[in-house]
Amino acid sequence: MGLFDGLIGNASEVNLEKLQEEVHNLLIPNETVKNAYKIIRDTFIFTNKRLILIDKQGVTGKKTEYHSIPYKNIVHFSVETAGTFDLDAELKIWVSGSPLPIQKNFNKATNIYKVQSVLAQYVLGT
Repeated sequence: MGLFDGLIGNASEVNLEKLQEEVHNLLIPNETVKNAYKIIRDTFIFTNKRLILIDKQGVTGKKTEYHSIPYKNIVHFSVETAGTFDLDAELKIWVSGSPLPIQKNFNKATNIYKVQSVLAQYVLGT
């Protein structure tokens, strides 16, 4: 991920093996990280069981909030591809009980179709 992408909040893929080690305390037995994306200091993790959002807070980033979203609670999602002048792709996820979607931007180099495919696989149970 380039510095410019990080500053404007675009996501890029991260090393799964390293991330698996970093988040092992969050995972249940037989849960593995399948895909992950980093946006500045925050991380968007797809496991074989759920979606985990890691939100680093404050100036130092020492305070961290962890959101765990079971795939069965995702009721709707959409992707918007990057365009000629709009350089980022967008993923929106609506969770049961929340009127507003979770929204993340991905840089043009990230394959938004792959992100959508991973999410669809777990949400649709295939």
